[in-house]
Amino acid sequence: MNRACLIVYASMTGNTEEVANLIGEGIQMAGVTAVIKNILEVDVIDLHDYDGILLGAYTWADGDLPDEFLDFYDEMNQLNLAGKMAAAFGSCDSSYEHRGGAVDILTEKLVELGANVVFEGLKIDLSPTTSEKEQCIKFGKSFVEKSF
Repeated sequence: MNRACLIVYASMTGNTEEVANLIGEGIQMAGVTAVIKNILEVDVIDLHDYDGILLGAYTWADGDLPDEFLDFYDEMNQLNLAGKMAAAFGSCDSSYEHRGGAVDILTEKLVELGANVVFEGLKIDLSPTTSEKEQCIKFGKSFVEKSF
């Protein structure tokens, strides 16, 4: 059976998009198809079509989800993600009090909807460094190892 993971992200400066692509690279290296979509290009119902779900967003304002993620987040309430493997990730800025708050919000929503959250969300400060790029790829590989 062909296994596939959907990576959905919101990115303003390109940092979260880069993290999404690196995680996708790790998933592919582990032998699973990774489909990467911008939050504006995906319908919430699409989450049902994948074995694994990874949601990524940068943190906005006081630890909030970015505006472009809000409708999708609200529409997620109609889903039952029981049996789905999931994780959250995002770019952050440690100079703010609620570092990576969006990652925590997404993780909580995935748990609330019954998904099996594989591990704590991945938080990368701003643009990933060389070692953080490796961490993102490893996150993708580990997601596959823990999920399938």
